[in-house]
Amino acid sequence: MSTDAIDLLIKRELPAAVGGDRDAYGRIVAASQNVVTAVALAITRDVATSEDIAQEAFLSAWHNLRRLKNPSSFLPWLRQITRNLAHDHLRGRRNRMLQGEAADLAIQHAADPDGCPLEQALDAEREAVAADLISELPEDSREVLLLFYREGQSSKQVASLLGLSDAAVRKRLSRARQSVREDLLKRFGEFARSSAPSAAFAVGVTAALGISKPAAAAGLGLATRSIAGSMAARFALGMAGAAAGGLLGGLVAAWFARGIILDFADDDAERAMLLRFSRRYMLFSLVMVALIVATHLAFHDPGRTFIVIAVALLAMNWQLLVTLPRMMAPMFERDARRDPVGARQRLLAYRLTWGRAGLMVNNIIVIGSLVIARLHFG
Repeated sequence: MSTDAIDLLIKRELPAAVGGDRDAYGRIVAASQNVVTAVALAITRDVATSEDIAQEAFLSAWHNLRRLKNPSSFLPWLRQITRNLAHDHLRGRRNRMLQGEAADLAIQHAADPDGCPLEQALDAEREAVAADLISELPEDSREVLLLFYREGQSSKQVASLLGLSDAAVRKRLSRARQSVREDLLKRFGEFARSSAPSAAFAVGVTAALGISKPAAAAGLGLATRSIAGSMAARFALGMAGAAAGGLLGGLVAAWFARGIILDFADDDAERAMLLRFSRRYMLFSLVMVALIVATHLAFHDPGRTFIVIAVALLAMNWQLLVTLPRMMAPMFERDARRDPVGARQRLLAYRLTWGRAGLMVNNIIVIGSLVIARLHFG
Protein backbone atom coordinates (compact mmCIF):
# COMPACT_ATOMS: atom_id res chain seq x y z
CA MET A 1 0.00 0.00 0.00
CA SER A 2 1.39 3.42 -0.94
CA THR A 3 1.96 6.14 1.62
CA ASP A 4 -0.82 8.28 0.16
CA ALA A 5 -3.18 5.34 0.42
CA ILE A 6 -2.19 4.74 4.04
CA ASP A 7 -2.70 8.43 4.92
CA LEU A 8 -6.06 8.44 3.19
CA LEU A 9 -7.13 5.26 4.98
CA ILE A 10 -6.17 6.64 8.38
CA LYS A 11 -8.05 9.90 7.76
CA ARG A 12 -11.09 7.95 6.58
CA GLU A 13 -11.17 5.33 9.32
CA LEU A 14 -10.00 7.35 12.33
CA PRO A 15 -13.32 9.11 13.10
CA ALA A 16 -15.11 5.76 13.21
CA ALA A 17 -12.33 4.27 15.34
CA VAL A 18 -12.59 7.16 17.81
CA GLY A 19 -16.30 6.35 18.03
CA GLY A 20 -15.48 2.77 19.04
CA ASP A 21 -15.48 0.94 15.69
CA ARG A 22 -12.98 -1.88 16.18
CA ASP A 23 -13.09 -2.94 12.53
CA ALA A 24 -12.14 0.57 11.43
CA TYR A 25 -9.23 0.55 13.85
CA GLY A 26 -8.26 -2.91 12.64
CA ARG A 27 -7.90 -1.53 9.12
CA ILE A 28 -5.62 1.20 10.49
CA VAL A 29 -3.55 -1.47 12.26
CA ALA A 30 -3.20 -3.50 9.06
CA ALA A 31 -2.03 -0.43 7.15
CA SER A 32 0.53 0.71 9.71
CA GLN A 33 1.74 -2.56 11.27
CA ASN A 34 4.93 -2.66 9.19
CA VAL A 35 6.18 0.68 10.44
CA VAL A 36 5.25 0.05 14.08
CA THR A 37 6.90 -3.38 14.26
CA ALA A 38 9.96 -2.03 12.42
CA VAL A 39 10.37 0.76 14.98
CA ALA A 40 10.09 -1.76 17.84
CA LEU A 41 12.40 -4.29 16.16
CA ALA A 42 15.10 -1.67 15.49
CA ILE A 43 15.26 -0.98 19.24
CA THR A 44 14.69 -4.42 20.77
CA ARG A 45 16.43 -6.52 18.07
CA ASP A 46 14.02 -9.36 18.81
CA VAL A 47 11.14 -10.22 16.46
CA ALA A 48 8.75 -11.73 19.03
CA THR A 49 9.35 -8.90 21.49
CA SER A 50 8.89 -6.30 18.75
CA GLU A 51 5.47 -7.72 17.88
CA ASP A 52 4.45 -7.76 21.56
CA ILE A 53 5.48 -4.13 21.90
CA ALA A 54 3.76 -3.20 18.63
CA GLN A 55 0.54 -4.80 19.88
CA GLU A 56 0.82 -2.91 23.15
CA ALA A 57 1.42 0.34 21.23
CA PHE A 58 -1.69 -0.18 19.10
CA LEU A 59 -3.77 -0.98 22.17
CA SER A 60 -2.40 2.03 24.04
CA ALA A 61 -3.23 4.26 21.06
CA TRP A 62 -6.76 2.82 20.93
CA HIS A 63 -7.20 3.59 24.58
CA ASN A 64 -6.16 7.22 24.06
CA LEU A 65 -7.60 7.94 20.61
CA ARG A 66 -9.85 10.71 21.85
CA ARG A 67 -6.82 12.68 22.99
CA LEU A 68 -5.59 12.92 19.41
CA LYS A 69 -6.77 16.25 18.00
CA ASN A 70 -5.21 16.06 14.54
CA PRO A 71 -5.69 12.87 12.47
CA SER A 72 -2.53 13.64 10.49
CA SER A 73 -0.55 13.29 13.74
CA PHE A 74 -1.64 9.68 14.23
CA LEU A 75 1.43 7.98 12.74
CA PRO A 76 4.03 10.22 14.45
CA TRP A 77 2.13 9.78 17.72
CA LEU A 78 1.99 6.01 17.27
CA ARG A 79 5.71 5.83 16.44
CA GLN A 80 6.57 7.72 19.61
CA ILE A 81 4.37 5.45 21.73
CA THR A 82 6.19 2.47 20.23
CA ARG A 83 9.66 3.91 20.87
CA ASN A 84 8.77 4.72 24.48
CA LEU A 85 7.45 1.20 25.10
CA ALA A 86 10.49 -0.40 23.45
CA HIS A 87 12.96 1.63 25.51
CA ASP A 88 10.95 0.94 28.68
CA HIS A 89 11.17 -2.77 27.86
CA LEU A 90 14.96 -2.63 27.49
CA ARG A 91 15.38 -0.70 30.74
CA GLY A 92 13.18 -3.17 32.59
CA ARG A 93 14.94 -6.20 31.11
CA ARG A 94 18.34 -5.07 32.34
CA ASN A 95 17.31 -5.36 35.97
CA ARG A 96 14.53 -7.90 35.83
CA MET A 97 15.06 -11.35 37.31
CA LEU A 98 13.36 -14.37 35.83
CA GLN A 99 10.10 -14.90 37.63
CA GLY A 100 6.60 -16.25 37.24
CA GLU A 101 5.90 -18.01 33.95
CA ALA A 102 9.29 -17.04 32.50
CA ALA A 103 11.11 -18.66 35.40
CA ASP A 104 8.93 -21.76 35.26
CA LEU A 105 9.54 -22.08 31.53
CA ALA A 106 13.29 -21.64 31.90
CA ILE A 107 13.44 -24.26 34.65
CA GLN A 108 11.27 -26.63 32.64
CA HIS A 109 13.47 -26.31 29.54
CA ALA A 110 16.63 -26.78 31.57
CA ALA A 111 15.31 -29.81 33.43
CA ASP A 112 13.49 -31.55 30.57
CA PRO A 113 15.92 -33.55 28.41
CA ASP A 114 13.08 -34.45 26.02
CA GLY A 115 11.99 -30.85 25.39
CA CYS A 116 12.83 -30.77 21.67
CA PRO A 117 16.42 -29.46 21.90
CA LEU A 118 16.73 -29.09 18.12
CA GLU A 119 13.79 -26.70 17.98
CA GLN A 120 15.14 -24.75 20.96
CA ALA A 121 18.55 -24.49 19.31
CA LEU A 122 17.03 -23.27 16.04
CA ASP A 123 14.95 -20.65 17.85
CA ALA A 124 18.00 -19.45 19.76
CA GLU A 125 20.04 -19.30 16.56
CA ARG A 126 17.34 -17.29 14.75
CA GLU A 127 17.15 -14.83 17.62
CA ALA A 128 20.91 -14.47 17.77
CA VAL A 129 21.18 -13.95 13.98
CA ALA A 130 18.45 -11.29 14.08
CA ALA A 131 20.13 -9.42 16.91
CA ASP A 132 23.54 -9.63 15.20
CA LEU A 133 22.19 -8.43 11.85
CA ILE A 134 20.49 -5.41 13.38
CA SER A 135 23.47 -4.64 15.64
CA GLU A 136 25.76 -4.43 12.60
CA LEU A 137 23.79 -1.45 11.28
CA PRO A 138 24.26 2.19 12.27
CA GLU A 139 21.66 2.91 14.95
CA ASP A 140 19.91 5.68 13.01
CA SER A 141 19.63 3.45 9.92
CA ARG A 142 17.90 0.46 11.48
CA GLU A 143 14.30 1.66 11.20
CA VAL A 144 14.95 3.02 7.70
CA LEU A 145 16.53 -0.17 6.40
CA LEU A 146 13.90 -2.48 7.92
CA LEU A 147 11.09 -0.48 6.31
CA PHE A 148 13.03 -0.09 3.06
CA TYR A 149 12.97 -3.83 2.48
CA ARG A 150 9.45 -4.29 3.84
CA GLU A 151 7.97 -1.50 1.71
CA GLY A 152 9.25 -2.54 -1.72
CA GLN A 153 12.57 -0.66 -1.41
CA SER A 154 10.94 2.74 -1.88
CA SER A 155 12.83 5.52 -0.10
CA LYS A 156 9.91 7.92 -0.54
CA GLN A 157 7.55 5.45 1.11
CA VAL A 158 9.95 5.00 4.02
CA ALA A 159 10.41 8.77 4.34
CA SER A 160 6.69 9.36 4.57
CA LEU A 161 6.08 6.55 7.05
CA LEU A 162 8.88 7.71 9.36
CA GLY A 163 8.26 11.44 8.97
CA LEU A 164 11.64 12.08 7.31
CA SER A 165 12.72 13.70 4.08
CA ASP A 166 13.57 11.50 1.12
CA ALA A 167 17.11 12.92 1.21
CA ALA A 168 17.53 11.93 4.86
CA VAL A 169 16.37 8.40 4.12
CA ARG A 170 18.75 8.09 1.16
CA LYS A 171 21.62 9.37 3.30
CA ARG A 172 20.95 6.77 6.00
CA LEU A 173 20.63 4.02 3.43
CA SER A 174 23.94 5.06 1.89
CA ARG A 175 25.63 5.10 5.31
CA ALA A 176 24.33 1.59 6.01
CA ARG A 177 25.58 0.29 2.66
CA GLN A 178 29.02 1.77 3.29
CA SER A 179 29.36 0.31 6.78
CA VAL A 180 27.94 -3.18 6.19
CA ARG A 181 29.25 -5.90 3.90
CA GLU A 182 27.18 -6.59 0.79
CA ASP A 183 26.49 -10.21 1.75
CA LEU A 184 25.36 -9.13 5.21
CA LEU A 185 23.09 -6.48 3.72
CA LYS A 186 21.53 -9.10 1.47
CA ARG A 187 20.89 -11.35 4.48
CA PHE A 188 19.40 -8.39 6.30
CA GLY A 189 17.02 -7.72 3.44
CA GLU A 190 15.82 -11.32 3.54
CA PHE A 191 15.45 -11.11 7.31
CA ALA A 192 13.51 -7.82 7.13
CA ARG A 193 11.02 -9.23 4.63
CA SER A 194 10.60 -12.57 6.41
CA SER A 195 10.08 -10.95 9.83
CA ALA A 196 7.35 -8.57 8.65
CA PRO A 197 4.05 -9.19 10.49
CA SER A 198 1.42 -11.16 8.63
CA ALA A 199 -2.28 -10.35 8.26
CA ALA A 200 -2.88 -12.39 11.43
CA PHE A 201 -1.15 -9.67 13.45
CA ALA A 202 -3.83 -7.07 12.69
CA VAL A 203 -6.55 -9.65 13.32
CA GLY A 204 -4.98 -10.44 16.70
CA VAL A 205 -4.81 -6.78 17.70
CA THR A 206 -8.41 -6.19 16.67
CA ALA A 207 -9.56 -9.23 18.63
CA ALA A 208 -7.54 -8.07 21.65
CA LEU A 209 -9.36 -4.74 21.80
CA GLY A 210 -12.31 -6.53 23.39
CA ILE A 211 -14.19 -3.32 24.21
CA SER A 212 -16.84 -1.16 22.59
CA LYS A 213 -15.32 2.29 23.05
CA PRO A 214 -11.72 3.50 23.29
CA ALA A 215 -12.62 5.59 26.35
CA ALA A 216 -14.05 2.54 28.11
CA ALA A 217 -10.72 0.76 28.22
CA ALA A 218 -10.71 -0.02 31.91
CA GLY A 219 -10.55 -3.68 30.94
CA LEU A 220 -7.82 -3.07 28.38
CA GLY A 221 -5.18 -4.41 30.73
CA LEU A 222 -6.77 -7.83 30.37
CA ALA A 223 -6.53 -7.83 26.60
CA THR A 224 -3.04 -9.28 26.43
CA ARG A 225 -0.56 -10.73 28.89
CA SER A 226 1.94 -7.96 28.21
CA ILE A 227 -0.67 -5.25 28.87
CA ALA A 228 -1.79 -7.04 32.02
CA GLY A 229 1.77 -7.15 33.27
CA SER A 230 2.27 -3.46 32.56
CA MET A 231 -0.92 -2.42 34.34
CA ALA A 232 -0.16 -4.71 37.26
CA ALA A 233 3.27 -3.16 37.65
CA ARG A 234 1.79 0.35 37.57
CA PHE A 235 -0.82 -0.55 40.18
CA ALA A 236 1.81 -2.22 42.38
CA LEU A 237 3.89 0.92 42.15
CA GLY A 238 0.82 2.99 43.08
CA MET A 239 0.11 0.78 46.09
CA ALA A 240 3.73 0.78 47.19
CA GLY A 241 4.01 4.55 46.92
CA ALA A 242 0.67 5.20 48.62
CA ALA A 243 1.35 2.86 51.55
CA ALA A 244 4.94 4.01 51.98
CA GLY A 245 3.83 7.63 51.94
CA GLY A 246 1.12 6.99 54.53
CA LEU A 247 3.50 5.11 56.85
CA LEU A 248 6.14 7.80 56.52
CA GLY A 249 3.51 10.39 57.41
CA GLY A 250 2.69 8.40 60.55
CA LEU A 251 6.39 8.19 61.38
CA VAL A 252 6.82 11.97 61.12
CA ALA A 253 3.75 12.50 63.31
CA ALA A 254 5.14 10.07 65.89
CA TRP A 255 8.46 11.93 65.95
CA PHE A 256 6.82 15.26 66.73
CA ALA A 257 4.34 13.71 69.19
CA ARG A 258 6.85 11.72 71.24
CA GLY A 259 6.92 14.49 73.86
CA ILE A 260 3.26 13.74 74.69
CA ILE A 261 4.01 10.26 76.04
CA LEU A 262 7.27 11.39 77.68
CA ASP A 263 5.29 13.87 79.79
CA PHE A 264 3.70 10.93 81.62
CA ALA A 265 7.10 9.58 82.76
CA ASP A 266 7.90 10.06 86.44
CA ASP A 267 11.55 9.03 86.49
CA ASP A 268 14.49 8.25 84.22
CA ALA A 269 13.57 4.56 83.97
CA GLU A 270 10.07 5.29 82.64
CA ARG A 271 11.41 7.95 80.29
CA ALA A 272 14.04 5.55 78.94
CA MET A 273 11.37 2.84 78.46
CA LEU A 274 9.12 5.21 76.45
CA LEU A 275 12.05 6.50 74.40
CA ARG A 276 12.99 2.93 73.52
CA PHE A 277 9.43 2.26 72.41
CA SER A 278 9.18 5.38 70.25
CA ARG A 279 12.55 4.69 68.61
CA ARG A 280 11.65 1.05 68.02
CA TYR A 281 8.31 2.09 66.52
CA MET A 282 9.96 4.60 64.17
CA LEU A 283 12.65 2.12 63.13
CA PHE A 284 9.97 -0.50 62.48
CA SER A 285 8.08 2.03 60.34
CA LEU A 286 11.16 2.68 58.23
CA VAL A 287 11.79 -1.05 57.84
CA MET A 288 8.20 -1.59 56.71
CA VAL A 289 8.44 1.25 54.17
CA ALA A 290 11.68 -0.23 52.79
CA LEU A 291 10.12 -3.72 52.68
CA ILE A 292 7.05 -2.49 50.79
CA VAL A 293 9.16 -0.72 48.16
CA ALA A 294 11.61 -3.65 47.91
CA THR A 295 8.73 -6.11 47.41
CA HIS A 296 7.40 -4.02 44.54
CA LEU A 297 10.80 -3.65 42.88
CA ALA A 298 11.67 -7.34 43.27
CA PHE A 299 8.38 -8.95 42.25
CA HIS A 300 6.19 -6.36 40.45
CA ASP A 301 3.29 -8.29 41.94
CA PRO A 302 0.33 -6.31 43.39
CA GLY A 303 -0.73 -9.35 45.44
CA ARG A 304 2.59 -9.65 47.27
CA THR A 305 2.81 -5.89 47.73
CA PHE A 306 -0.66 -5.83 49.27
CA ILE A 307 0.23 -8.67 51.69
CA VAL A 308 3.30 -6.77 52.93
CA ILE A 309 1.22 -3.60 53.36
CA ALA A 310 -1.42 -5.52 55.33
CA VAL A 311 1.22 -7.10 57.58
CA ALA A 312 2.84 -3.71 58.17
CA LEU A 313 -0.47 -2.10 59.16
CA LEU A 314 -1.39 -4.98 61.48
CA ALA A 315 2.02 -4.95 63.18
CA MET A 316 2.00 -1.19 63.68
CA ASN A 317 -1.60 -1.18 64.90
CA TRP A 318 -0.70 -3.91 67.40
CA GLN A 319 2.10 -1.80 68.82
CA LEU A 320 -0.13 1.24 69.30
CA LEU A 321 -3.30 -0.59 70.39
CA VAL A 322 -1.75 -3.25 72.64
CA THR A 323 1.95 -2.77 73.47
CA LEU A 324 1.99 0.95 74.21
CA PRO A 325 -1.31 1.05 76.23
CA ARG A 326 0.03 -1.72 78.52
CA MET A 327 3.11 0.39 79.20
CA MET A 328 1.13 3.57 79.69
CA ALA A 329 -1.73 2.17 81.86
CA PRO A 330 0.03 2.62 85.26
CA MET A 331 1.11 6.12 84.26
CA PHE A 332 -2.45 7.08 83.22
CA GLU A 333 -3.82 5.89 86.59
CA ARG A 334 -1.14 7.74 88.54
CA ASP A 335 -1.71 10.93 86.55
CA ALA A 336 -5.50 10.74 87.10
CA ARG A 337 -5.03 10.46 90.87
CA ARG A 338 -2.67 13.41 91.05
CA ASP A 339 -4.44 15.87 88.73
CA PRO A 340 -7.87 14.71 87.49
CA VAL A 341 -8.57 17.86 85.39
CA GLY A 342 -5.13 18.07 83.77
CA ALA A 343 -5.04 14.32 83.29
CA ARG A 344 -8.13 14.42 81.06
CA GLN A 345 -6.48 16.98 78.80
CA ARG A 346 -3.23 15.01 78.63
CA LEU A 347 -5.13 11.78 77.94
CA LEU A 348 -7.03 13.48 75.10
CA ALA A 349 -3.74 14.66 73.56
CA TYR A 350 -2.42 11.08 73.81
CA ARG A 351 -5.52 9.62 72.13
CA LEU A 352 -5.33 12.12 69.27
CA THR A 353 -1.69 11.21 68.55
CA TRP A 354 -0.66 7.80 69.86
CA GLY A 355 -4.09 6.42 70.76
CA ARG A 356 -6.98 5.00 68.75
CA ALA A 357 -8.04 8.33 67.26
CA GLY A 358 -4.56 9.09 65.93
CA LEU A 359 -4.15 5.53 64.70
CA MET A 360 -7.51 5.67 62.94
CA VAL A 361 -6.47 8.87 61.12
CA ASN A 362 -3.22 7.24 60.01
CA ASN A 363 -5.04 4.10 58.82
CA ILE A 364 -7.53 6.23 56.90
CA ILE A 365 -4.64 8.06 55.21
CA VAL A 366 -2.92 4.81 54.21
CA ILE A 367 -6.11 3.02 53.10
CA GLY A 368 -7.42 6.13 51.36
CA SER A 369 -4.15 6.44 49.48
CA LEU A 370 -4.48 2.81 48.40
CA VAL A 371 -8.02 3.42 47.13
CA ILE A 372 -6.86 6.45 45.16
CA ALA A 373 -3.96 4.44 43.72
CA ARG A 374 -6.38 1.67 42.74
CA LEU A 375 -8.72 4.11 40.99
CA HIS A 376 -5.88 5.92 39.26
CA PHE A 377 -3.82 2.95 38.11
CA GLY A 378 -6.74 0.63 37.39
